[in-house]
Amino acid sequence: MALVRSAEDLEKLRQDIASRRNPDRPCISVCVGAGCLAFGAQEVIDAFRAELERQGLQAKVDTRGTGCPGFCERGPVVVIHPEEICYLQVKPDDVPEIVSHIIGDKEVVERLLFEDLDTGQRLTHESDIPFYKHQQRSLLCSNIKLDSKSVDDYLALGGYAALEKALLGMTPEEVLEEVKKSNLRGRGGAGFPAGRKWEGSRNAPDEPKYVIVNADEGDPGAFMDRALLEGNPHSILEGLIIGGYTIGAHEGFVYVRQEYPLAVENVTLAIRQAEEYGLLGSNILGSGFDFVVQVHRGAGAFVCGESTALMTALEGRVGEPRPKYIRSNEKGLWNKPTVLNNVETWANVPLIINRGADRFTQIGTEGSKGTKIFSLVGKINNTGLVEVPMVCP
Repeated sequence: MALVRSAEDLEKLRQDIASRRNPDRPCISVCVGAGCLAFGAQEVIDAFRAELERQGLQAKVDTRGTGCPGFCERGPVVVIHPEEICYLQVKPDDVPEIVSHIIGDKEVVERLLFEDLDTGQRLTHESDIPFYKHQQRSLLCSNIKLDSKSVDDYLALGGYAALEKALLGMTPEEVLEEVKKSNLRGRGGAGFPAGRKWEGSRNAPDEPKYVIVNADEGDPGAFMDRALLEGNPHSILEGLIIGGYTIGAHEGFVYVRQEYPLAVENVTLAIRQAEEYGLLGSNILGSGFDFVVQVHRGAGAFVCGESTALMTALEGRVGEPRPKYIRSNEKGLWNKPTVLNNVETWANVPLIINRGADRFTQIGTEGSKGTKIFSLVGKINNTGLVEVPMVCP
């Protein structure tokens, strides 16, 4: 990988990636998130690759292992691009028939489409399925569009444009004001305004300062953060780097559950890819800003989802909560100013910087802006993830 040292280098890289891609070329996207993997998604994508090789079609049809699109009850989920045909509960035995239609008559495999039980109608496109139709997916929408292990796929979708805008076109104060204006509230449960938290750390006199991704998602049945970290790890890294730039931190951490091995694998790979392109490390994009990220695997203690216990564990000690006489954004990790937000909060930051706070605030309520991802589990028809506008006051 060639180092990206300027906005011009980044644009040249995007153009190079685009030049090697044909948007009209068929691409088979298979969800290989943890949920679909449990249903046999790896065997499905292996079957697609074997069938394409058997027919000598590797040069005509692409395959892509993606993150979770949310419809976990009906996995493995397969989407055929560019038509965006959505097949559900695909098995390896279904693969030859799907491939024959992709390269042949372009017909759909009716039995693998979603069936609306109220009307009996088979729905071809993901956006037509009732489960998706009433959502507003700002974050999850990218999961099925990119290979979760490919930085080039993220760049092709405009990834790291927010980082470029922040580092080369905005002062830290301007970034902070935009986050405050967006009224982004923490998605981990407490709902504390992210901008106020960042401002407290930025104004704190002590050095060094730190930023942390809290991926210690311990609530029973919750897997929102896992799906984002598995499916689109670069979006979280981009938000984290911007946060570091804003508060004056040069080191960040991703604290992730040991029980999330795929999330650990994908975010570790994403960090290495970003380093190889120079999007992490020294003098990022020629801005003079240095930033590094480390992954820390939690040992499974539920209490480490609490901010001060998490920081104690990062320090190499038993993860126990501390008395909160002083906020951790002033005295946190190693008693230094620290901003800790959960995965979903960090993933919203590039959206805010790219689109502007005004657009972000068009969604949600007066006091809670943007969307929120929820996991649906238990005795319901369609388990999985949904992303909807914030509705709490």
